[in-house]
Amino acid sequence: MSSKEQKTPDGQAPEEIIMEQHDDVEAVVESDDSAEQVDPRDEKIANLETQLAEAQNREREAVLRIKAEMENLRRRTEQDIEKAHKFALEKFINELLPVVDSLDRALEVADKNNADMAPMVEGIELTLKSMLDVVKKFGVEVIADTNVPLDPNVHQAIAMVESDEIEAGKVLGVMQKGYTLNGRTIRAAMVTVAKAKA
Repeated sequence: MSSKEQKTPDGQAPEEIIMEQHDDVEAVVESDDSAEQVDPRDEKIANLETQLAEAQNREREAVLRIKAEMENLRRRTEQDIEKAHKFALEKFINELLPVVDSLDRALEVADKNNADMAPMVEGIELTLKSMLDVVKKFGVEVIADTNVPLDPNVHQAIAMVESDEIEAGKVLGVMQKGYTLNGRTIRAAMVTVAKAKA
């Protein structure tokens, strides 16, 4: 029996099997050749990956920007709350200042040498002292110092007066006391300023 006549268990001649295997090898070689060609799907995948990376970067930047804005908003809100707490009494103090001024003026004009007026003068002094002590607890400071450099933040110069005793440019006298609330001027002191003699 020749090799051509021999049959495999499937009923195929060995030559037919070799031919089929040869065709399979050629198909594999052809598929390798086509693999060298750029598949449009691969290019599309690469473009999509690039777009995804760009979108992720944009999203990351947006998240960072939003976080920064939220942090700034939180900080501003805290500052606003702190200022509100610090200066909530400003209107009340402004309403109270004329009363303090009236007590000051009453002491200035009172006859302290008159024995009959002594109890009244003492009562006014104690009332003024206790009122100033109370407002001081809430951050109110009195501006009434003399012989200090003129500070435009807390002083309002209303006159310049020649003086031998006090250096030029310093506060000579206080016409009306000034007040600050937690470091913020709520009323500048009206003062006279010393100037050098001509």
